[in-house]
Amino acid sequence: MNREIIDINDCTILLEEATTDSTNLVDTCYFDEPVIAIAFYGSGDVGLKVKYDGKTKEFQQTKGMILSFYADEKVAFEHHVSNEKPLQCLVIATTVRNLDKLPNGEGEFLEQFLSQLVHPKDHYVEGPVFKMTPEMFVLVEQFFNNSYEGGIKMMFYKSHMSALLSHYFGQLASQKPTIIETSQLEKINLAQEILLADLENPPSLTELAQKIGTNTNKLKKEFKAQFGVPVFKYLQNERLKKAYNLIKKEQKTIQEAAWAVGYDSLGSFSNAFEKKFGYRPSQV
Repeated sequence: MNREIIDINDCTILLEEATTDSTNLVDTCYFDEPVIAIAFYGSGDVGLKVKYDGKTKEFQQTKGMILSFYADEKVAFEHHVSNEKPLQCLVIATTVRNLDKLPNGEGEFLEQFLSQLVHPKDHYVEGPVFKMTPEMFVLVEQFFNNSYEGGIKMMFYKSHMSALLSHYFGQLASQKPTIIETSQLEKINLAQEILLADLENPPSLTELAQKIGTNTNKLKKEFKAQFGVPVFKYLQNERLKKAYNLIKKEQKTIQEAAWAVGYDSLGSFSNAFEKKFGYRPSQV
């Protein structure tokens, strides 16, 4: 397991990654004092249990999830890591006593949008829970993939933390986030799993709706509400992210990466890649 803690401007950034070859590895963490925090779950899909005062709150589908919360020293966060569900989590936290010291107005935004966390009534108080936008997902991935050192690394973390929080508060300001309800999310999470299982040959919208037991209109509406983008856009983003990793980490050729994610035309692939990342795949 890799864990990195970075202190920036009265905030703390916690980066956690973990993989295992076993069926279940439990990683438990606590906070030393009461905090208000926002957790961004990246490409892993780890199980999460929040335990406090004899209560347990469980999250089974964490990939791309944002969880905001207040927690004191009595709250335990258990990540259940398996060989199929690795952990990739970024937490931005501040202590309650530091709210007035935050430099970019974050304290005011927390009071405005997350007042229930600023004025808690229990050991653990949960704020909005929703899915990251594609832009936020890219920022989170960049935290885990940067290779800078020293002062440049700190500059990178500061700028990306500000950008990530800007997107987060922008989401809260522009629309009321869809709160995760287990009964509603089961079908949408299943749709997500089906898409990710076969990026090269995904089902059509009609086929996908049939597979999860709903109609296309409801699928489109609920999928966009939960993931922030339409089904096709989500699929395209996941294809391009996988292609990026194939080129960057596995040293695949551009042609191999394009074919692996379902693109027959190199021109179409390169254009879509540049539109998403800002540079051509040949520049990776």
